[in-house]
Amino acid sequence: MPSVAERTALAAAEITRLGAGAVSTEPALVAKVSSDWSRMSPVLQEKVPPGRYLADVVVRPTEPGQVPVILKAAFDHDVPVTPRGAGTGNYGQATPFDGGILLDLRDLRSITVNAGGTITAGAGAPLTEIDKVARAAGRDIWIFPSTKGSTVGGFVGGGSAGTGTIEHGTTSDGFVVSVTVAPMDGSGRLITHRGADATPYIHTYGVTGILVDVEIRTDPAREWSALYADFATYAELVAVHRTLLDLPVLPRLASADEPALVPTLPAPMELDPTRFSLRVIAESSTSEEILSRVRAENGRVVADLPDYAETDTLSGMSYNHPVYFLQQAHPERSWFHMETGGTVYWDDPDAVRAIYDGQVDLHLELMGSAPLAMVVAQYESEEKVLAGMPRFDAVGAGVHSPHQWYVDRNVGLAIATAKVTDPKGLLNPGKLVASPPVDTRLTIGVLRP
Repeated sequence: MPSVAERTALAAAEITRLGAGAVSTEPALVAKVSSDWSRMSPVLQEKVPPGRYLADVVVRPTEPGQVPVILKAAFDHDVPVTPRGAGTGNYGQATPFDGGILLDLRDLRSITVNAGGTITAGAGAPLTEIDKVARAAGRDIWIFPSTKGSTVGGFVGGGSAGTGTIEHGTTSDGFVVSVTVAPMDGSGRLITHRGADATPYIHTYGVTGILVDVEIRTDPAREWSALYADFATYAELVAVHRTLLDLPVLPRLASADEPALVPTLPAPMELDPTRFSLRVIAESSTSEEILSRVRAENGRVVADLPDYAETDTLSGMSYNHPVYFLQQAHPERSWFHMETGGTVYWDDPDAVRAIYDGQVDLHLELMGSAPLAMVVAQYESEEKVLAGMPRFDAVGAGVHSPHQWYVDRNVGLAIATAKVTDPKGLLNPGKLVASPPVDTRLTIGVLRP
């Protein structure tokens, strides 16, 4: 049987003949798009360093109808296909383990505001552009990731939470109205799935089909402010953070950091590196109430910026970004983080600190009823990282490891769907298995009553 590279060359020639997008084997391009931001994880840096796994060819469709043509050619020649957006994923989901075609979807950038207020966008449309179109139409998209330049297809296919999650949950909680998908079944067709039928295509890394268009929900636009405050103690910080769910209009984001994480944050003003930082994207009518709560807990108001552009700056310091900034500022050390959550971070943070011998720093986000936390510590080994996972459960903290690339939500549904939509197992190989070899437990999400 011909090798993967030989079969890919045959498929690429057919794709070129049919005019189904740009085809390239240029080494620098192939190397660039065969990796994502999984280098944030020292575990994945060891397992999937840039250059270890490379596609044989990059194919970049320029219109939706080209995607099923590409997949038909790949199916006919038994060629693996790995989808990619902006490459901002952190878990190695876009790594082409078996070579073949790297499907670069960034030219699918159409954006349409629908009559009912939803937005339909090509999978390659960046959330930054979608948000601009939405705001111009008087709408707010429900959720967007902390890396706002991510594509909507990448966010829906590989992301989960972000700015807007406090009110609207994750990408699986109604954010997605419909998806148009190209299956890898030899049919050469596009299929639109709505409502619950879209679930197998959300956060499944393209193993069930390639997202071509995504329809997402919006709200009437509000005026948002970027608020900065700081505190002398963790207890004072938490005393305010935990009350923000009581506001008449929920914040879009509420991030907090311990002092060790503060100096590297790219804030538009100088932040005191000795104090605990709180940053909130607040609906402007609630700003004074939040700041009064800050003052009541002996906190200091650093800034109140009623400017939408400033809320984007603040959003860029949320979720795992403080970990990234720390890593960039101190490359002489190796840092890892775990994604965890639960009220234990408000009530008994020392119980969590003990999981990694007390040598941790905490970044907090606000979720539906409790905090999400990035637990940051210096890296020694994968074994030590994974040994902490059952300990989080033991103290009542949900946990998810960002150090693995396996589909970890609705796995059974994804497997059942892929049997129909990808019978040869050619879509994003290596990402969908019933029993991963590492701990992939997922016990956090939007924590609601």
